[in-house]
Amino acid sequence: MIRYLRTHLGVKLFLSYFVVLFLGFLVLVVTMNYTSVAAFDRQIGTMAEFSGNGAGAGAQGTGRQEGKPQSDAELETRHEFRGRLLEEFQKAFRSSLGISVVAAGIAALLVSFLLSRGITTPIFAMTEASQRLAEGKYDERVAIHTENELGQLAQSFNIMADKLERVEEMRRQLIGDVAHELRTPLTAIKGTMEALEDGVLPASADTYRDVQREAERLSRLVDDLQELSRVEAKAYKLSLVPVPFGTPLQTVEKRFMPLFAAKNVRFELVLPDELPTVSVDEGRLIQIFTNLLNNALYYTPEKGKVVLRVERKVDQLLVSIEDTGIGIPPDELKHVFTRFYRIDKSRSRHAGGSGIGLTITKHLVEAHGGTIWVESEGKDRGSSFKFTLPV
Repeated sequence: MIRYLRTHLGVKLFLSYFVVLFLGFLVLVVTMNYTSVAAFDRQIGTMAEFSGNGAGAGAQGTGRQEGKPQSDAELETRHEFRGRLLEEFQKAFRSSLGISVVAAGIAALLVSFLLSRGITTPIFAMTEASQRLAEGKYDERVAIHTENELGQLAQSFNIMADKLERVEEMRRQLIGDVAHELRTPLTAIKGTMEALEDGVLPASADTYRDVQREAERLSRLVDDLQELSRVEAKAYKLSLVPVPFGTPLQTVEKRFMPLFAAKNVRFELVLPDELPTVSVDEGRLIQIFTNLLNNALYYTPEKGKVVLRVERKVDQLLVSIEDTGIGIPPDELKHVFTRFYRIDKSRSRHAGGSGIGLTITKHLVEAHGGTIWVESEGKDRGSSFKFTLPV
């Protein structure tokens, strides 16, 4: 019985109404016992005073003498009459009180049933929906009928279900993308090894270099996936220290100048007269620059140009990496930072990297308290990746 009460909210609510009713009845009875006698005496005194005034006026008309003391018999009769009158009054009051309690109990029974059902019904609906959600049915939703706390709870449940459904869709897409990305280098390695076994390909240094290149590509993809899982789960710590902003820029310039020169792409660095000191994780900031410049290098053709521009905006630094590459169609701008997404599908296997570098970059910029976005006037019109950092 106790376990049943603990596990059923409707029964608790139902009993709580009766507890309130019982306590009200108890207070009423106790109050009546303490106050009914005094209230009765006051009413009797008021009636006697009123009767005395009327009797005095009648005595003056008849010549009756007043002020004669009452005898003991009259006092005893009067006291006995008062006691019987009080007893009858209390009986009548208890009788009416009993009828009132029965009527109130019936009303409380109906009201508590309706109220309990109104509260427990949406809770039961959410319980059943959460169980189906736990079973993997992420399209489960509950109806919202009110704007009170239960309605807000149902709305929060639906928001949670929406997010879980999106996360599940992203998980499925991620598994498919990872399988697709892993299959390509594995297929190349497998095909090369089979060709070596069959004697179709010679066991030359070039063949082994091809196998090694695909293995390295596979290793980079695994490393990128591990890095992506860490940044998305925020399972890393930033070592924020004051760094002159020119220091990481010099490192990036030295690293990328030979790469741009090898592809015959002009690289320019446009800086303000004074660069402030920023609180950043220098290693992660260099990683941000590396990912964005690699992206610009891959998608900018020969004789093109890439400009790394830094501007001071009040309490922020605005960093822009502008290129004259293939550009981005307007309807694809919102997908640029999505994992495994590439603008140029023809380069998705060899020149386009793993397709998750920009996703990692977005998380790293936001971890530093900044924002990142991309602008482009369309296909073959170049693009500009911009991000901010607080000074």
